[in-house]
Amino acid sequence: MVKTKPPEKLKYEQAFEELGTLVEQLETGDLPLEEALELYERGQALAARCTELLEHAELRLRQLIPDQSGGYVETDLDLEDA
Repeated sequence: MVKTKPPEKLKYEQAFEELGTLVEQLETGDLPLEEALELYERGQALAARCTELLEHAELRLRQLIPDQSGGYVETDLDLEDA
């Protein structure tokens, strides 16, 4: 078996790409049950990592809005109004 990094060590792009590969492998239906279960569990961990990283990124989003002096001020981005 290929040595893989733990999901918590992966960047978003790495986790997402590996997750896509796992989904493709699982969709073939050609895997023994035990291997399919291992891939499914790894996929769940990767999906959780992607969600965690996206939520963290959302918290970091900021926006610039015009202020009264004609400049701009940085504020939290309100995604509900977008």
